[in-house]
Amino acid sequence: MNMKRTSQQTRCTGFDSSWGMSRRKFLHQFGMGVGGIALADLVGKEAAASTQEAALPNLHHAAKAKRVIFLFQSGGPSQIDLLDRKPQLNELHGQQLPDSVRQGQRLTGMSGNQSSLPLVGSPFKFAQHGESGQWISELLPHTAKMADDLCIVKSMHTEAINHGPGVTFVQTGSQFPGRPSMGAWLDYGMGSANEELPSFVVMVTKNKAGQPLVSRLWGNGFLPARHQGVRFRAGKDPVLYLNNPAGLDSRAKKQMLDALQRLHEAKLAQQADPQLETRIAQYEMAFKMQSSVPEVVDTSTESPETLEMYGPDVSKPGSYAAHCLMARRLAERGVRFIQLYHPGWDQHGSLPGGLATQCRETDQPSWALVQDLKQRGLLDDTLVVWTGEFGRTNYCQGKLSTNFGRDHHPRCFSMWLAGGGVKPGAQYGSTDELGYNIAENGMHVHDLQATILHLLGIDHERLTYKHQGRRYRLTDVHGQVVKALLT
Repeated sequence: MNMKRTSQQTRCTGFDSSWGMSRRKFLHQFGMGVGGIALADLVGKEAAASTQEAALPNLHHAAKAKRVIFLFQSGGPSQIDLLDRKPQLNELHGQQLPDSVRQGQRLTGMSGNQSSLPLVGSPFKFAQHGESGQWISELLPHTAKMADDLCIVKSMHTEAINHGPGVTFVQTGSQFPGRPSMGAWLDYGMGSANEELPSFVVMVTKNKAGQPLVSRLWGNGFLPARHQGVRFRAGKDPVLYLNNPAGLDSRAKKQMLDALQRLHEAKLAQQADPQLETRIAQYEMAFKMQSSVPEVVDTSTESPETLEMYGPDVSKPGSYAAHCLMARRLAERGVRFIQLYHPGWDQHGSLPGGLATQCRETDQPSWALVQDLKQRGLLDDTLVVWTGEFGRTNYCQGKLSTNFGRDHHPRCFSMWLAGGGVKPGAQYGSTDELGYNIAENGMHVHDLQATILHLLGIDHERLTYKHQGRRYRLTDVHGQVVKALLT
């Protein structure tokens, strides 16, 4: 037997593929038992992780939320123009950003070389709403109507300064690709509440420009593949490759899958294989989804009053409004983590018009979703989260004009939460008078993730997965539950 390594691939794998023998098979047949025993223990643990219903047989404490609807506003909404009123910024409009406020902090490459950093106040009016007196911009008239349902956080902050790392950080707890997404962590930890639908569903608003949103944002990372998010799309095929090919009916498909499963089980009887276990589970789920998905995406049974509440765009497949309605329907059916992405919030220029357009697309549907959940008794145990990856600067990017833009700003931004055990009509944290730095009660991205898990009954420090010799978690080695937000 020629054991010479013949290529770079051989040096990486340790064996020449021309043998027709994998490392796993080699260890089983030629390892004199020791290698096979060690490998069987390893893959046995991986297989168990890939097939068990949940890594947590019991929650760590009583949960206040059963599910999460995450409304992600990709691009970085301008908190200064939406949720964080700064009248003094308007008074100093056109003046330079003081060095005492900037404190030497880094700027992005898009405005870091500007010779001038003129402050720019918001051109939009703010007013107080509800018994809570929350200050909300005129761009969000429907959000203003639910001021007493919202917990508005004005002191979010992150290290990420660009979109790719920023979005990845919010979704996975790391700025670097490769970690499991939040929905994947929850599916791994809690399992599914509906055997006919995935527990993690993703929807991206159709035909929106902006930074690309790639599948790794809802991926499983190093967790078994069965925990990745399933993307629902607009059109006749909501889930790609789910429908039967032409000429193959459901009965024939079931017979084929049954025969394939018998072959897989015969292989598993010889040798444990976590990938094979995952594939069997995925085939089974796909077959069940062939009947469950058409039912859940069919909104013809919704009342005219409900459709009107979500606004005129609800009839447009792939719109944010249609996705908000779909989120409520998925929540009713036990889907645990529902992720909506709405790109287009990256207003480096032409902010007044661009921001108004974004708000017209999202304001009413977001309000309708919260009200719909509330009317159906679902808001109490459904956590709704509205946020972007960071905020926008209080100074103008480029030359000051009426058609100004704002650059990325990671040091402070605003978000809101509703339902699921958070305090309604509350505000947490504050920024300085010019909206540049946090003044009180900062809340880091890891703190948000820890708090979400806590509301679901999970201790963020105890939901872990061992990978490459280290135990990982969503919040890495950081994060504190912000108990001031909780009821």
